[in-house]
Amino acid sequence: MSEADDKNRYNLASRRKTFLGLDKEQALKGLFGGNALVSIVVLALITFFLFREGIGFFGQYRDSLKLYRSSGLEYVEIMNEQSAAFSGLTRYLNSIREDQTQLLKEQGLAFREIKKVQARDNDFFYGFEDLGYPLREYVLEKKELAIASRNAYEEMENLKVFRSNLLAEGRTEEAAAVSIVELDLSATVDQIRSGREEFLALNDTIEKELEALLAEAPTFEAASLNAKVERLGELTRMFIAEMEEYENRLLEWDSTQSIGMGRAFVLFLFGEKWVTNSSIQDWYGLWPLFSGSLLVAIIAMFLAVPLGIGAAIYVNQVAGPREQNFIKPYIEFISAIPSVVIGFFGIAVFGQFIRNASNWEALAWLDVFPLAERLNAFTAGCLLALMAVPTIFTLAEDAINNVPKAFKEASLAMGATRWQTTVRIIVPTSLSGIISAVLLGFGRVIGETMVVLLCAGNRIAIPDFTEGLGVFFEPVHTMTGIIAQELGEVVHGSIHYRALFMVGMALFIISLLINYVAQKIVIKYQISRG
Repeated sequence: MSEADDKNRYNLASRRKTFLGLDKEQALKGLFGGNALVSIVVLALITFFLFREGIGFFGQYRDSLKLYRSSGLEYVEIMNEQSAAFSGLTRYLNSIREDQTQLLKEQGLAFREIKKVQARDNDFFYGFEDLGYPLREYVLEKKELAIASRNAYEEMENLKVFRSNLLAEGRTEEAAAVSIVELDLSATVDQIRSGREEFLALNDTIEKELEALLAEAPTFEAASLNAKVERLGELTRMFIAEMEEYENRLLEWDSTQSIGMGRAFVLFLFGEKWVTNSSIQDWYGLWPLFSGSLLVAIIAMFLAVPLGIGAAIYVNQVAGPREQNFIKPYIEFISAIPSVVIGFFGIAVFGQFIRNASNWEALAWLDVFPLAERLNAFTAGCLLALMAVPTIFTLAEDAINNVPKAFKEASLAMGATRWQTTVRIIVPTSLSGIISAVLLGFGRVIGETMVVLLCAGNRIAIPDFTEGLGVFFEPVHTMTGIIAQELGEVVHGSIHYRALFMVGMALFIISLLINYVAQKIVIKYQISRG
């Protein structure tokens, strides 16, 4: 072998080496392996960060619930529930007077004449309303006492922490100047409970007066008003029956009853209230946010699944090359539109169109129309469907495209039509991939933030599924929306701050489960293909 051949061989081997002395195969392996490692590290860091910032929530929430009970606020809240129930009765009572006013206006009566007609029943209406004033004043007095006690206790606890920090920094003289008074919350509770006999006396008076008023309830010429008066009587009797339940709850209430960590966990997962910055008690219940997210996702998937899968089947099995080159880029281009732009479109155009359309005479047969709100679950769901279609279309079309051509050719050779081949051969064979596309589209929908924040209405309440179709047009709030809306305004390390991170943790787990199930389906699909 000549010296020139050895030199060429050496140069060839040298060109195969990288800067670090690795050949091309090893370099590519290291590159992709490094990317996988980075993904794993990022996922671990996200998990650690969410866990670190959110895990302290349950301890803080438990302490908050313990203080809520030990300060007597929980006791006062029972009485406040009864007062709120009576306020609901007075609102219904006022609606009768409003309906009467409207009917008299339609009959052509002037304002002075209307007041003259209504004066005949003033004793009933005013007497009914006046019954609630002593109860509201009593509850307000006890509430102020409990809140003041709770706030003073929290202030002393904060001063203790402040003094501990001063001592830790060696600032002994400043720490000694911090005055701390030990407060006994049980004394406040005893003071609040000492008025129980007065509360029971108020209830007795309310019950007797209500029964007397119902016996003298007015009658009207309009049947609709008489029906409402009859309904008021039913509601009032239900309220009287529930008064004993409130009294029993007060009797059974114990300020020393312990609250465990499990109670805080259950209240977070299944609590029906998300109330922040309340003067009485903050509540952090995930259920109204989760149900809002689920409702919007159901609407979105109901629209996106048939559109996305139908478009994938048409493009892959029916459309010609020119149609494919026209349809596919336009569908995939939707994913390039910023979500905030879609949200603006929902506010300015689509939401307004839905509300205007609800006034069309052709849709008057629907009980839910006309709509009062243009921003609701349906508006957000339709826009999310638009955003989910490209994901479902692309993945479903890939799944259909991966079906061996031999399956299609064999079916056609046996005399099946193109439609029969598509429905009975192509779609069933690619079903696992299509299901995976749907799940990933669902993950895309459930994790969207900007559209739901702008277009869902942001009302924190559990959707009323007993309303039938009306539930789809209710304003809702979502898990992603609450994080985006409130995280920038909370104090770092506060219970509210950590509650939002726990919502993020729940959302993170849901997204991981969706992706895990999708990957399992893909793997099963690949194995069955193998």
